[in-house]
Amino acid sequence: MKKPIGTTARTAEICPESGVWKVVGSPTTTAPIAKGNRMPPYRGNAVTWTLISYA
Repeated sequence: MKKPIGTTARTAEICPESGVWKVVGSPTTTAPIAKGNRMPPYRGNAVTWTLISYA
């Protein structure tokens, strides 16, 4: 079963769902991340990512 849009994950956690993820806060960015990969840092910092669409 797919995780809902709006699911969050922190840098270094395992991605719970393949899709497009957006950094919470500012500055922000989006990135396609596959389920099972580690959530990346952004600009060298640990961040929280939010799932905004499915792959």
